[in-house]
Amino acid sequence: MNNDSVQSMVLGDVEVIRITEWRAAFAPARTLVPESTAGIWQNNEDWLAPDHWDPDTDSAVAALQTYVLRSAGRTVVVDPGVGNGRERPKSPHFHHWQGDFLGLLARAGIGPQDVDVVVNTHLHGDHVGWNTMDGNGEWVPTFPHAQYLVPAADDFHFGPANAYGNGLSVEDRLIYEDSIAPVHRTGQAVLWDGGHRIDEHLTLESAPGHTPGSSVLRLASGADRAVFVGDLLHSPVQILRPSCNSCFCLDAGQAAAGRRRVLERAAAERELVVPAHFGGAGAVQVRREGEGFALGEWAAFGAGPAAPVGRVRTD
Repeated sequence: MNNDSVQSMVLGDVEVIRITEWRAAFAPARTLVPESTAGIWQNNEDWLAPDHWDPDTDSAVAALQTYVLRSAGRTVVVDPGVGNGRERPKSPHFHHWQGDFLGLLARAGIGPQDVDVVVNTHLHGDHVGWNTMDGNGEWVPTFPHAQYLVPAADDFHFGPANAYGNGLSVEDRLIYEDSIAPVHRTGQAVLWDGGHRIDEHLTLESAPGHTPGSSVLRLASGADRAVFVGDLLHSPVQILRPSCNSCFCLDAGQAAAGRRRVLERAAAERELVVPAHFGGAGAVQVRREGEGFALGEWAAFGAGPAAPVGRVRTD
């Protein structure tokens, strides 16, 4: 595995910085992607291991990471992690998490006061935590000058008007109260629906299913294209089998349809696919293959050329 915690690449006129807090075995492979088969993991072991799958334990490997985009003179933080000191009783990986997110940002030359926009692709706890920080016993916005772009459908679903996700998980209330409500109180939250243009290079689009307001961020600058897909993908096997949802998808039909739609456009327009949680290179090109998709080349974060993924078997 590549253990570099701060890496970057340039797409057109946009610098993309990858901040990785953690990368390790996360869950049994077919617990994370319940509809996947043992065969699709085993038959692709030559490239899934070790960055995406640990065959010895049959565990999917995942990463906790944030992307920072320097675009059109502004700094945009996409999905700012878990946050420190959170009550997450149903998420053992992240309960009372203590990481060095702000230190990693500093290594990239970014301070909290430098951030202009924060994007939450959706409102799960590992995508919103550093929206806020502990300010003398109360949660306050981490980025004092930033506009926080929050999908309106998720804000409703996980917020008090809908009894914090209909009261199905105590964590939905905890996440909203410590990571979303504080940016509402300071007037920094901007709710959007359908689509939202950030600048000349960056556009948000709704892609519901994983959550009601799940979204993707598209980058178009010069000849370069990328799509930051959040949690539409948790593992590369979902590119090979787009009908396979993660165990975290709230609407299976919508999530699968949205995943296929995003992958079709990525293949047609040669967009680099940048998921939130892939280990290894972290981002990949896709291409159409028959009625489905195959992996192309991995992205070249840091130094060196993109490396071919090799032949991918889909059965």
